[in-house]
Amino acid sequence: MARPGQVIGLLGGSFDPAHRGHVHITREALKRFGLDQVWWMVSPGNPLKTRGPAPISQRVERAHEVMQHPKVRITAVEALLGTRYTAETLAAIQGVYPGVRFVWLMGADNLAQLHRWQDWHWIMEHVPVGVLARPGGRIAARVSPAAKLYAPYRIPGRMGQLLARADAPAWSFVNVPMVEQSSSAIRAEGGWPS
Repeated sequence: MARPGQVIGLLGGSFDPAHRGHVHITREALKRFGLDQVWWMVSPGNPLKTRGPAPISQRVERAHEVMQHPKVRITAVEALLGTRYTAETLAAIQGVYPGVRFVWLMGADNLAQLHRWQDWHWIMEHVPVGVLARPGGRIAARVSPAAKLYAPYRIPGRMGQLLARADAPAWSFVNVPMVEQSSSAIRAEGGWPS
């Protein structure tokens, strides 16, 4: 799916369900961070959530319906690799694709809680991280333990294109126009199985 020298953005999550907010941040990431592709990594489940998601086949199918772009691939790579945590998934992918540069993508809400993730230091120190502002997470993200600890390695958002070729640790926080939609709201409205 990738060749040496390419820069691939990785957007992981349960995508329960995928929606236009995911599409929006993906398109913004392609532009803002100078990526060749973005892979949506539909995870088997989120270790930080107590409720399990809809079946992975259903979530992958919905992702294909929602995200149609020639530079975006929908994958269930974590299920294929048998990994559970982001750090181990990233390490495995880097092993499978030597010479490919990967950038981990996340919403600002995830940066705010990154310090709760398994091996979060490893993530920051082995893969550049692109953070996209989403509703409700900007301030908490900017004052989060991860943002404070890795402040010296922050690339200003206006220079986000540099992230694709930066060596980790490196991260960039970009503000993007907001799309007010969330998976939890879709589930609460009955628009997706819960």
